Amino acid sequence: MRASIPVLAVAALMVCACAQEHRLGSAGITDAGLHPHTPSLSITPAQATPSRPPREPAYYNMVNTSRPILALTFDDGPHPQLTPRLLDILRQQGVRATFYVIGRNVETYPEIARRIVAEGHEIANHTWNHPALTKVSAAKLKQEIESTTKVIERVTGRRPTNMRPPYGAINDRVRQSLLQDHKLDVIMWSVDPLDWKRPGASVVTQRMVQGAKPGAILLAHDIHPGTIEAMPQTIAQLKAKGYGFATVSQLLALREPEVAAPAAADLTPASYGGEPTVEVSGESPAGY
Repeated sequence: MRASIPVLAVAALMVCACAQEHRLGSAGITDAGLHPHTPSLSITPAQATPSRPPREPAYYNMVNTSRPILALTFDDGPHPQLTPRLLDILRQQGVRATFYVIGRNVETYPEIARRIVAEGHEIANHTWNHPALTKVSAAKLKQEIESTTKVIERVTGRRPTNMRPPYGAINDRVRQSLLQDHKLDVIMWSVDPLDWKRPGASVVTQRMVQGAKPGAILLAHDIHPGTIEAMPQTIAQLKAKGYGFATVSQLLALREPEVAAPAAADLTPASYGGEPTVEVSGESPAGY
């Protein structure tokens, strides 16, 4: 009889534990205490970039969401001095970002690419040599994308799920190849501070903060000193306005259905507040 008492006690504890687990699961709470679709704003090495939900790749310059979350993105690195400085700032601020890297730079600075991933950021494809894809052959486009994807995966263990075309140069041929042949989301931007013109850190900050809105994708470059100098104030001011930060893949996971536009007869300034999506079809100045 004495021996059965501990057994009964253990069984009772197991029942209680199962009941607690069921309550947490039914409430949609993970073991980290977060809703499973809430992007963590802290830096955690494990599973930095979530796998993309099953869907067809698409073209985005921002994400339709009511949540005050946006994506900081940085093009053209890794840079041997500036990218580590930027990573230090992001780590201190507890912010995740997305890095659109040049394949040849990843090959030259693999340790920086590995650090990007280890510190919880997303790493994505920005081609091998930074050509305007609208001006290269189909074979060259394939080489630029596949070579970069392969070096990223070999160096970091992560296979990129999205890309950004250099200069924002895209047309129907390039778009179809990237989406259908390479199965990559094409990510443009909604805010461009023109940091490649080196307007100064304060101007970069002002432009990025003024352009911010829920679901915004902010473009910058981790190859310009002024951009790196602008980041502490940029992040601080965005936080003060209530914004949180996510990687591009995390932001895409927050996408909400588009609200149908009013009928054509009702498209008056008072009833229509939407902004047109602008597709970049030509070559922009060097620096993208």
